[in-house]
Amino acid sequence: MPKQITTFEGFVRHIIKLILWVVLLTPLFILPIYYVLYTLMGRSFVDLFSMSTNPSALAAFMSQLMSTEPTKTLFQLTTFPGFTFAALFSTVFMVWVERKFIAKVQLRVGPQYAGRFEGILQNFADLFKLLFKEMLVPDQVDKGVYVAIPLALMFIAGSLLALVPLGPTTYIADPPVGAIFVFAIISFTPLVVMLAGWASNNKFSLLGSLRALHQMVAYEIPMILSALGVVVLSGTLDLVKIVGAQGSVWFIVLQPLGAMVFFTCTLAELERIPFDLPEADSELVAGWQTEYGGMNFGIFQLATYIKFYALAGVFTTLFLGGWQGPGFAPPEAWFLLKTFIVMLLMMLPRAVLPRVTIGSLLRGGWTKLMLLAFLNLLMALVVVSIGLYAAGGV
Repeated sequence: MPKQITTFEGFVRHIIKLILWVVLLTPLFILPIYYVLYTLMGRSFVDLFSMSTNPSALAAFMSQLMSTEPTKTLFQLTTFPGFTFAALFSTVFMVWVERKFIAKVQLRVGPQYAGRFEGILQNFADLFKLLFKEMLVPDQVDKGVYVAIPLALMFIAGSLLALVPLGPTTYIADPPVGAIFVFAIISFTPLVVMLAGWASNNKFSLLGSLRALHQMVAYEIPMILSALGVVVLSGTLDLVKIVGAQGSVWFIVLQPLGAMVFFTCTLAELERIPFDLPEADSELVAGWQTEYGGMNFGIFQLATYIKFYALAGVFTTLFLGGWQGPGFAPPEAWFLLKTFIVMLLMMLPRAVLPRVTIGSLLRGGWTKLMLLAFLNLLMALVVVSIGLYAAGGV
């Protein structure tokens, strides 16, 4: 059994241990900030505090900061369009939206009391609850793998963020084969989930992870094939150029079957109802997450919703013209609006559909989805070959 705090002496030791960890980890956060301020910008912490009372000096400093390439990249990775923005948008805002949206569909109230407006602070209440829960590691688990799994899933979700372009110049990375990178990163998730189920040494966790591998076999090939039609029409694997090829018409108009297949496979990839078989709470407790609690479970939820936002952004990029929209609003606003609508549509099945069986998923993936994906690819090849739409949209 894991160690529990049962005496005051144990409580004091636990507090001292936490303080020591804070003292040891603080330099890891202070040194990068010091490097950015002093080494790259020639500033010190004292200068920063003095500028806090001088708005014009602070604005000039921020302009200088963003014009420096290393700090610009650091800002993109950590703040916008990187991790901080995705975490706030997907886990703080969209989790609350999902709870209220599904409650309205099912004629329920949803979060109501944490916060003055429709339970807007409920997510913060949940976060504080998870932060103050003791992080227990069961004795029988493979401790190294068990502890590494939440961080691995967070890394996968963060890697997807780096590939999603919010605007013509608002992105972290723009590799010439970005579409391939997206599917390469996605394919790691079921393998990490399998490791989580094996390391947990729990039959429910293992069954949930095996279901995740079965789902991957069913949806991954149709998902890739559905995106190939977009590649044929755009003539490129570069996600930014794919958006640029949709200047005249969005690919959802030319590729409705591909959009439908990609949307369905994305639900399976995210393990959302009706494809939540690896986490089926009525059958497997919590599936491969059964042995995780406290902030370990919180990291799972954070990684899941960041990945949710990233894959909705990939759908927007491939089929909805990305940031394309009327000029009265910035491109990033159009991208976020479209992604928000896609996320709402992905939430809807949770409110109205039951869970499918593993047999139905496998049969549907290898027959219906595969057939539709090949048909969609054939339509794209025909459209380009007879000249109805030139590759690249030109």
